[in-house]
Amino acid sequence: MSASGTLGGFLRARRGRLRPEDVDLPRYTDRRRVTGLRREELAQLAGVSVSYYTRLEQGQSVNASDAVLDALAGALQLDDAERGHLRELATQRPRPLRKPPSERVDHMTLDLLRALGDAPAMVLGRRTDVLAWNRPGHALLAGHVDRTTPERPADRPNLARMLFLDRHTRELYVDWNRKARAVVGNLRLVAGRHPEDALLAALVGELSMKSPEFVALWRDHRVKPCEADEHELRHPVVGALTVTQQILQLARAPEQSVTVVTTKAGSSSADAIKLLGGAFTSTTKAPPVTARPST
Repeated sequence: MSASGTLGGFLRARRGRLRPEDVDLPRYTDRRRVTGLRREELAQLAGVSVSYYTRLEQGQSVNASDAVLDALAGALQLDDAERGHLRELATQRPRPLRKPPSERVDHMTLDLLRALGDAPAMVLGRRTDVLAWNRPGHALLAGHVDRTTPERPADRPNLARMLFLDRHTRELYVDWNRKARAVVGNLRLVAGRHPEDALLAALVGELSMKSPEFVALWRDHRVKPCEADEHELRHPVVGALTVTQQILQLARAPEQSVTVVTTKAGSSSADAIKLLGGAFTSTTKAPPVTARPST
């Protein structure tokens, strides 16, 4: 997760996804030794020398100007999130890893969870740790996990870890690959912003050791912030349902987000959520939100 290595990996991955015909360059031979564009082709498109671009990929130059970064972003056909990620990687300076303090949820966010009523919801930290959830959110997304774990920082469920290493969570998503790509793409953005985060580095290291699928997605260097998305679920209690996971960013805690699960009004999925809530409340007397507010 070093800054120079990450920048080089990002540039190589993006270069590898472009073909000459994608950028109106002639293909002189079908026997190309590289997947995607050659370094000299990308340098030509960006208007920089091949030697300078090569130094960027190799991490030997950390002083790229805004004009050069903009030219590279244009040549690589990056979107806004990818452009921001490129700039963050290019301007990083080596810093030692450090363990950040435990993330906390304030009382206003817990009030928001309670106000959501029967809508399943959870609060995620920047590393996808579950910082809090309401009863419907726990029942829908992780009913097999101890409901009180978000109260204990050392035991908190982590969405990325569960997606790749927990059988129940993998089976919950019909299109598991799409959900996994979205989570890894967001983790890549976070890693670009916080290269010194020792807990994030440990999470990436653990998943890299235990999941070849994570390794493949991480090496792809796709970056994309989590956005509202529709998912088909296979729930062990209420069966098949289609939900939209809405992402709410918290202005007072910009590195935390609230995921709220919604369904179409009058749909069988909405009925399933109600049924799940009834089944859950009939078998437990747990309080509606788990997590202690910050003091």
